[in-house]
Amino acid sequence: MIVFNYKNGGMKMFHKYKFFIILFICFMFAGCNQTTEVSNENSSSELEHEPEQTVQLDRILRDGVIRIGTTGDYKPFTYLNPDTDEYEGYDIDAAKMMAKDLGVEVEFVETSWPDLMDDLLADKFDIGMGGITRTLERQKTAHVSYPYLDFGKGALVRVGDKDKFKSLEDMNQPEVRVGVNPGGTNEKFVKEHLKNADITVVEKNLDIPPKVADGEFDVMITDNIEAIIYAKEDERLFSAFEKETLTHSQMGYLMNQDEESFHNWVNLWIDEMNLNGEFIKLKKKWIE
Repeated sequence: MIVFNYKNGGMKMFHKYKFFIILFICFMFAGCNQTTEVSNENSSSELEHEPEQTVQLDRILRDGVIRIGTTGDYKPFTYLNPDTDEYEGYDIDAAKMMAKDLGVEVEFVETSWPDLMDDLLADKFDIGMGGITRTLERQKTAHVSYPYLDFGKGALVRVGDKDKFKSLEDMNQPEVRVGVNPGGTNEKFVKEHLKNADITVVEKNLDIPPKVADGEFDVMITDNIEAIIYAKEDERLFSAFEKETLTHSQMGYLMNQDEESFHNWVNLWIDEMNLNGEFIKLKKKWIE
């Protein structure tokens, strides 16, 4: 503690220390102010560089439209009718009902089985619909919804060959010509279980049934529901393994990962559709 004696020239000493005290206070104030400015600059910089969080459900509601990715080649779930240039089918009706329940418009975006996942990840559509199989492999990259329909792999053959193909082994022969579409679970199944057969990958799924009927192929591996539809449309064809399917699977809808609010909404919507019997109505309309 400094004690000033004003009688012995203390006033001079006081003024001398007063100058240093004021200088010290100014220095401390400037330092604090600089720290505050740096802190504010850092905060502003962090805000400027913070990635924008876009919640998909919010964006769909904001834009007033949901984009549905669909292949248009997989009856009875998704089919691009060349006469009307409109999509139709079980999942097309479901997509329109989904959009209505969201209170938005629906926009269909064409994709393909080989490009389905890439198009989803490239944000070309919000949700994939149209006979998509729930698989562990797809779940690694995307998010697959609750199931809405059970099914299994079957085979489409000519009526005259229905007693010829009663097992996988019957089809897994070098002389058996198998047609399959690329990029999906049908191709994967064929390559795993029919390695000895004569396999041809056909780009357009819709081209395969008439090729079987005309004798170009002996077998088309597809989901039993699709086989049933084609057998109804062409009396030359027969749906093999219709009830005792070669696999047991479920269909679901495909979404991007890390969009929990959208996932929750879609899954609850599926529950509501089941609860209210809407999927049963769609099944009666398009499958039975």
